[in-house]
Amino acid sequence: MSEPIRVLQIVTTMNRGGLETMLMNYYRNIDRSRVQFDFIEHRPEKSDYDEDIERLGGHIYRMPRLVPWSRSYRAALKRFFGEHPEYRIVHVHQDCLSSAALCAAKECGVPIRIAHSHAAGQDKNWKYLIKLWYKRRIPGYATDLFACGRDAGDWMFGGAEYRILNNAISAGQNRYNKEVRDKVRAELGLEGAFLLGLTARFSAAKNHLFLLDIFHAVADREPSARLLLVGDGELRESIKRKAGELGLADKVIMTGLRTDVPDLLQAMDVFVMPSNYEGVSLAIVEAQAAGLPCFISDKVPIDCKKTDLVQQLSLNDSPEVWAEAILGCKGVERRDTFQEIVHAGFDIESNAEELQEWYLKK
Repeated sequence: MSEPIRVLQIVTTMNRGGLETMLMNYYRNIDRSRVQFDFIEHRPEKSDYDEDIERLGGHIYRMPRLVPWSRSYRAALKRFFGEHPEYRIVHVHQDCLSSAALCAAKECGVPIRIAHSHAAGQDKNWKYLIKLWYKRRIPGYATDLFACGRDAGDWMFGGAEYRILNNAISAGQNRYNKEVRDKVRAELGLEGAFLLGLTARFSAAKNHLFLLDIFHAVADREPSARLLLVGDGELRESIKRKAGELGLADKVIMTGLRTDVPDLLQAMDVFVMPSNYEGVSLAIVEAQAAGLPCFISDKVPIDCKKTDLVQQLSLNDSPEVWAEAILGCKGVERRDTFQEIVHAGFDIESNAEELQEWYLKK
């Protein structure tokens, strides 16, 4: 049997974020006797998914922290590609700053160079204008452009043609299961609670601080209300501090990073994502697969709506408006949405086969 083709996935880290979980969903479901993934990571420390990658047969290489204007960084990339001519396909997941790796790959003669957009915006901090400058260079270095949805592709690629690759999930793994729900709620001590939840990195994009205002308005009207925040990130202390200031410290459960997200979704009653910007959120698709009513901001692409469980509200609406909508679904019976997710084209099995065949034809 011939060796599989090896596709180099270039990322920042492989911790448990949406982008990384999407990649692992594809990796676990491709035929690895035909297509194998290897990874370049840009952090010296071990990432959450590294052991899984190596167990599945992938190699992990490490680069210095991404500084696109650094001569030493660009030299390290070119040295890598010079030492590894076996990579005919590189697939870059660094959003606006993908142009650095793509440029080095092009200069070193890598024939297939994919830029993948995972979001329809960036945090507007001091790096924002720099990122916009590098974003404009991407179509000139990439041979192929991928996006998780229309908003992400339109924003990242400025009118160039791109292909949508769904943020697909295991619909069966996330399917509503009352036994799992009861077990997890008992373990968390949340029997009888009206449980709001969000699975997302603690970052400005996800807007957890506004979520706390929403939850405060819900808790004022519903004493049993609790908020489950799954994830971690740079804003953890700010979120914890605000919960205390609002008198919600004993009602907000911060789990940290977890490997059992499908089970935690079962325990929730409502999923709330008031993001400042998003791509097609993997978390929203997973929440719908679990049969959860989902309340999302008007900055989350409507592409995320795969069932009628999603309601979109404006970030200009008051927390009380959000609270009223959320409380309106209290006591609504959960339903099985497995076939709806499959019919929408978001089950991982068919999507992984499609990506695999795309790679093999290149």
